[in-house]
Amino acid sequence: MSKRAVVIGSGFGGLSIAVRLQARGMQVTLLEKREKVGGRAYQFKEKGYTFDMGPSLITAPDIIESVFRAAGKKREDYFPIIPLDPYYRIYFHDKTYIDYNGDTEQMKSQMAKFNKQDAANYERFMKDIKPIHETVIEEGFGAKPFNTMGSMVSFVPRVVKLGAYWPVHTFVKKYFKDFRHRFMFSFHPLFIGGNPFAIPSIYLMIPYLEKEGGVWFSPGGMYTFVEALEKVFKELGGEIHTSCPATKIGVENGKVTGVEAGGQFFDADIVVSNADTAWTYKNLVAAEHRKRWTDKKLEKLSYTMSCYLLYIGVKKKYPGLKHHTLILSERYKELVKDIFKNKVVPDDFSMYLHIPTATDPSMAPEGGESMYVLIPVANLRAGIDWEEFEPKFTDKVIDFLEDWGLDDLREHIEVQRVFTPNNFKKELFAYVGNAFGIEPKLSQTAYFRPHNRSEDIEGLYLVGASTHPGAGVPGVLLSAETTEHCIVEDLGTALAPTGT
Repeated sequence: MSKRAVVIGSGFGGLSIAVRLQARGMQVTLLEKREKVGGRAYQFKEKGYTFDMGPSLITAPDIIESVFRAAGKKREDYFPIIPLDPYYRIYFHDKTYIDYNGDTEQMKSQMAKFNKQDAANYERFMKDIKPIHETVIEEGFGAKPFNTMGSMVSFVPRVVKLGAYWPVHTFVKKYFKDFRHRFMFSFHPLFIGGNPFAIPSIYLMIPYLEKEGGVWFSPGGMYTFVEALEKVFKELGGEIHTSCPATKIGVENGKVTGVEAGGQFFDADIVVSNADTAWTYKNLVAAEHRKRWTDKKLEKLSYTMSCYLLYIGVKKKYPGLKHHTLILSERYKELVKDIFKNKVVPDDFSMYLHIPTATDPSMAPEGGESMYVLIPVANLRAGIDWEEFEPKFTDKVIDFLEDWGLDDLREHIEVQRVFTPNNFKKELFAYVGNAFGIEPKLSQTAYFRPHNRSEDIEGLYLVGASTHPGAGVPGVLLSAETTEHCIVEDLGTALAPTGT
């Protein structure tokens, strides 16, 4: 008989591991608490507007395609992707902007307007971060388990040799003097919940990954990727239960027995949780089965900041906004400190706008824009009452956008929805309302993160942003590959070869 697996949660990590295990001959059941699959990569439609609620960037297409290859499929048969140029338009506080992309000459030309020496250093910077990308992506360290101290000890010399232990911003400022360029090459950690002034430079693989692999979009939005994985999983014979929240992971004699969910018990030889790691251990596994991940241990971990998200359908076009647009405050380091350390909502803010209608007008009624505005904010450890604070903050955000240049925005809004740290906690079961899982600082990287294979319980595994290698769509997809490695090591010949 086939080995049975239950996967809790259907974000990109859960869907990817479900596809990988089903393709290896396991009988996989996927459990999802919400009405449809997707996890944080959810979608909603209203009055002709389509909104991706979570991830909005497609990068590293090779990592995406590896999931389909594992199932003996081709990505292009399930969803198309088209390249974006620029990757982002970055507006600075003085209204100057840079259209950030992977073209060396275009980037140098734009940078030279602000600092000629910075422009001259661009190629050296990319050359120096290339080995970081090679180590994490090409050599596969991002997809290898760090389940033993020995695995970490063997990795440390590489990190030291690369200088990848320095904070990202410290590394970047050695090459660039202008504040625009220092931001432009150090902001990426914020997309995975990391503080650019604290997170190790191993994460500088991201700008190189973008340069080499591009930034992409799938017509119809990110949810087309979710639907593609769902389709592949079902074609392989996988089973999905939606509106079926997990309430308990069964454990006997230190080994999983299955999952209680939706009023029934699903027997399993292995269980993989794509749910928030702290939620998984605190709420699904009884305390007596957790020697390492006690409640006290989980509470001591640092969790990423949260996000305030404003989704608006606007019956007007704003051509000054690119598909991915950043609008920045004059403060950078101090603003990040307010979010990560001071845990306050400051009077100023920087924001990321996702405008998919800039590329795919069908995601809004004719002449309209589908927008989401993302502002990093402190998680719920800040003690902010978002029920009371949100309406005032939303007004402030809309006022800011109108003052910035989106004329008559408020009067053209047809759809408006807000997602706050409270929603991250209540709807996604994210501990303290985190947006990206466990903070990827040096003391919580690789071996020092919760492992892909549970340290306490045989047959229990993790995928997603809070395990290795971390958050972001590529990171979460790599976590599924890492977890697959662990399961193959444990089950061996009981599994079929990949891609069969």
